[in-house]
Amino acid sequence: MSIPFLPSMIADATLSPQGKHKIDWVQAHMPVLRRLHAQYVQQQPFAGLTVAISLHLEAKTAYLGLVLQAGGAHVVMAGSNPLSTQDDVCAALVAQGVTVYARHNPTPAEYEQYLHKTLDTHPDLLIDDGGDLVHLLHTTRQDALSRIRGGAEETTTGIMRLHALARTGQLRFPMVAVNDAQCKFLFDNRYGTGQSVFDGINRTTNLVVAGKTVVVVGYGWCGKGVALRAKGLGAQVIVTEIDPIKAIEAYMDGFTVMPMHEAARQGDTFVTVTGNCAVIDEPHFLQMKDGAILCNAGHFDIEINMTHLRTIATRIETVRPHIEQFSLPNGRTLYVLAEGRLVNLAAGDGHPAEIMDMTFALQALALEHIVQHTGTLPATVLPVPRTCDVYVAQCKLEALGIVIDTLTPQQQAYYAGEHA
Repeated sequence: MSIPFLPSMIADATLSPQGKHKIDWVQAHMPVLRRLHAQYVQQQPFAGLTVAISLHLEAKTAYLGLVLQAGGAHVVMAGSNPLSTQDDVCAALVAQGVTVYARHNPTPAEYEQYLHKTLDTHPDLLIDDGGDLVHLLHTTRQDALSRIRGGAEETTTGIMRLHALARTGQLRFPMVAVNDAQCKFLFDNRYGTGQSVFDGINRTTNLVVAGKTVVVVGYGWCGKGVALRAKGLGAQVIVTEIDPIKAIEAYMDGFTVMPMHEAARQGDTFVTVTGNCAVIDEPHFLQMKDGAILCNAGHFDIEINMTHLRTIATRIETVRPHIEQFSLPNGRTLYVLAEGRLVNLAAGDGHPAEIMDMTFALQALALEHIVQHTGTLPATVLPVPRTCDVYVAQCKLEALGIVIDTLTPQQQAYYAGEHA
């Protein structure tokens, strides 16, 4: 069945030249994706297939789309967060033949419309960030399921949603958990999130980090990265956790661990990285210091209870781009960055290109794996094949000019148990 593609829906096509400059810059710093691009031009692994992508629509994501396009795919892209879409990048993608339904800061209705437009193309493959496309395909858009071979999920939040579907037998197609690959969480979640969060905070506030107390809410791989970077910038770091093992790990890593109701009184800057809702909530706001800064580096804008904060505030004012000032009944003031959305993308450019090079290479390889095994993979959450993880690491090492050892025949035999 041939699906007609409607024209793209973007903010301003004339922004294409500056968007192309951004894409060219990241391309120069993404050697693993460049290698895949060269391979895909020759091999055409996605020939005749439509790939739907819902990711943060900025330059690095754009280059992933162009790599898949080079492999023969018709690529359709929508944003996964209203504030992270960059209009000039969207324009540059459209100029290069990618279908885009996105603009910066759409209304909720427009955001939903763009996701539906993406599914109107009846894709064969998908890449999701947070699970919005998959959710629609299992609820109001089951009409778009017929051609889906499978997809890949980028985030911890999205994988939790996938496992919830799989546990009840409702997941309709295979989904590869890219977030769980070592070349994703060890680097993207830890070093990418750690750096990009403070890129966003520092760019937005123009305030010093050294000497401040930073409260990191959640100590998964993203939380570890944020805590590590805050420490490196000279902050005192408090970690709050619900997992006893992660709490001990944070303690052994040298951080102070305490409940949120205690940390609320001590923090100067709060960064949420849990993937859960209301981890900073009604009991905490009124305990916080005057001038405390709150931001989110989880996926959705639910980690800080913005609804309650807006309810109790006596005055709300935008004092700088991406900074809202909330005056509280107790006379204190709180500042929220990027409306409680992802501070590193809504108020910054996201993770460094060299980091996303590995993650997006895994995304492309995950889709290639699905195509190669069409009809044989179960409709469940699947790991990234170990061979893909190792291949990405090897490519990255080669690009860095790093050579490592290999096992000798004697060592291989020892590991195989061929010894006395």
